[in-house]
Amino acid sequence: MIFQGKAITVQQLDDGIAELRFDLSGESVNKFDTLTVTELDAAITALERTEGLTGLLVSSGKNVFIVGADITEFGPVFEQGPDAAIRHLAQNNVNLNRLEDLSVPTVVVINGFALGGGFEFCLACDYRVAASTAKVGFPEVKLGLIPGWGGTVRLPRLAGLDTGIEWIAGGRDQAAAVALRAGAVDAVVEPALLHDTALRTLRQCIDGKLDYRARRRQKQAPLQHNETELPMALETAKAFVAAQAGRHYPAPVTAVNAIEKAASLSRDEAIAVEARAFAEVAQTDAARALVGLFLSEQLIGKKAKTWERSAAAKVARAAVLGAGIMGGGIAYQSALKGIPIHMKDIAQAGLDLGLAEAGKLLAKQVERGRLAPAKMAQVLAGITPTLSYDGFDQVDLVVEAVVENPKVKHAVLAEVEARVGADTIVTSNTSTISISHLAQALQRPENFCGMHFFNPVHAMPLVEVIRGEKTSDATVARTVAYANALGKKAIVVRDCPGFLVNRVLFPYFAGFSMLVRDGADFQQIDRVMEKWGWPMGPAYLLDVVGIDTGVHCEAVMAEGFPDRMGKPFKACTDILFEADRYGQKNGKGFYDYEKDQRGKPRKTATEESYKLLEPHVAAGRSFSDEEIIARTMVPMATELARCLEEGIVGSAAEADMALIYGLGFPPFRGGVFRWMDAVGLPAFCDMATAHTALGKLYEPTDGMTELARADRTYYSTTGA
Repeated sequence: MIFQGKAITVQQLDDGIAELRFDLSGESVNKFDTLTVTELDAAITALERTEGLTGLLVSSGKNVFIVGADITEFGPVFEQGPDAAIRHLAQNNVNLNRLEDLSVPTVVVINGFALGGGFEFCLACDYRVAASTAKVGFPEVKLGLIPGWGGTVRLPRLAGLDTGIEWIAGGRDQAAAVALRAGAVDAVVEPALLHDTALRTLRQCIDGKLDYRARRRQKQAPLQHNETELPMALETAKAFVAAQAGRHYPAPVTAVNAIEKAASLSRDEAIAVEARAFAEVAQTDAARALVGLFLSEQLIGKKAKTWERSAAAKVARAAVLGAGIMGGGIAYQSALKGIPIHMKDIAQAGLDLGLAEAGKLLAKQVERGRLAPAKMAQVLAGITPTLSYDGFDQVDLVVEAVVENPKVKHAVLAEVEARVGADTIVTSNTSTISISHLAQALQRPENFCGMHFFNPVHAMPLVEVIRGEKTSDATVARTVAYANALGKKAIVVRDCPGFLVNRVLFPYFAGFSMLVRDGADFQQIDRVMEKWGWPMGPAYLLDVVGIDTGVHCEAVMAEGFPDRMGKPFKACTDILFEADRYGQKNGKGFYDYEKDQRGKPRKTATEESYKLLEPHVAAGRSFSDEEIIARTMVPMATELARCLEEGIVGSAAEADMALIYGLGFPPFRGGVFRWMDAVGLPAFCDMATAHTALGKLYEPTDGMTELARADRTYYSTTGA
């Protein structure tokens, strides 16, 4: 044994060949944490001192190669400033340069994911042999960062400028076959042949049949590109990347700038340029937020897996009550993930609509080449449309998705409970009605909880699992397990009107309604909030949700929280509702809608909504962007803080992720709590207090005030 560590071993094979194997102890994947980086330094030193060494094979003892750096180490490093970030990169940059400069050829076996720092390691080797199932790439821009261990230097020199920019600025994983065509890997074989093929490639290097030294010279020299074409290509790329990324995400353009500055430099000079660019972007708000989101996502996933492990059994067969768009979407998702589902309705028209929705979604997948026609037929066969309860005694979990009316839901829930087994979980897809109230209709309330999907089901990742007063842990566990099986992000919350997401969404809408009441132009509000980062402004969002749905939910929220959500004025949504302007569903709301060439609704401004609003609102006046942001966001933020303080949601991380998954809250802001932390709680409380004349929605909570006084943040307090 040449080297033995907790993350790396190096052993001697035949003919002077050594094999360096990554196998991080106690972890399911390999990553470049401090331990691995330190051991790599020691392992390379051992190799440099090994007499008779002829070649180095690199492999992984896990089912992936290396998934990248240890993101949990970033936060403390970045807080110390750019110099600390550069120091953090330095050791592994030295390691990879030493690897590339070894006196013997190196070949790496890529048996699974090789991402970020893992792929940078692969690029430092002379040849790369990948399994047909492997994926490589640079996801750093998704964290608001750029590669920091030579990725912007080696990939363009190996695979070309266009490939380097596309892969690094795009942040997508690349299939092995794509990487082979690009020249980023040298061979792709079936997994069973991987190790032998890599060894054969290494022996060809040793025997002089492959010129590995030429490959090294290519990576260590300046970028080979025509001096006239290079500036033009880079300027075009920067313009395209900037347009694609948007102004809130600086990392992709920073990466292109780093490639440009390093194009005429040697390897070591170029890597120094990359390190400075990495350190610069690591200090941005976007990087802090997106790294935080990554860690929060890991927390959400771990919690969901913990619930799943405690489930008595998996859901093998499900049912949905109420077809239509929502029921069809749930049925589609379940069948697509291999869980057969009964789809029941009281009318054939409803079943036809539900099947049509599932068929439409599947046809799109086939059209885009993501699904084979045979698989489409298999998925459709997994949906059993029915007008009766036949077969419901065999299902493990039921999702009730009928009309949002407590009396109707009570009747349907009692009816289905009588037709299913004693251990069957019954859930409701209600968006606002109390789970504890709905449970009053049931004989086994411990087997009942909320399972709130978001529309469109296939696209929205969040499922709120709502625990009622009598819901058992076993019910929560099995429901979360089903959500996991559907590929959804399950977040468990306690029961209250609106639960978590809708409870904080409607204060946002209330802030919007008060702005319109006070003379603000709803189109200006939309523009400001979209510029701030929302995918659509509040007026547009209400049109998409449905103004009739919004009015119904506002009434539920006002009944549940009359001191904050009661309306002492006639809101813009009430006015449009009374005029039968429901939004996209009937082609007219705040905006008018017509279908474009692809059949999607396209909004256009209309004077009719302004004329309807005019008698009920103040004379039009201009509001600053800052005031619009404060008046819409403060109510959402204070209500979310109340949810955390009341224990409706377990942590700031879960609350933030729920709004990102369920509402499309701007990811680069990291969530509402991270946004408040970035603003500073003292400054946020001042912003809120300046508007308390508008009502209790603008009053900072006790917990918020305490944190502000102590100059603390939500994430420093909770750690999650």
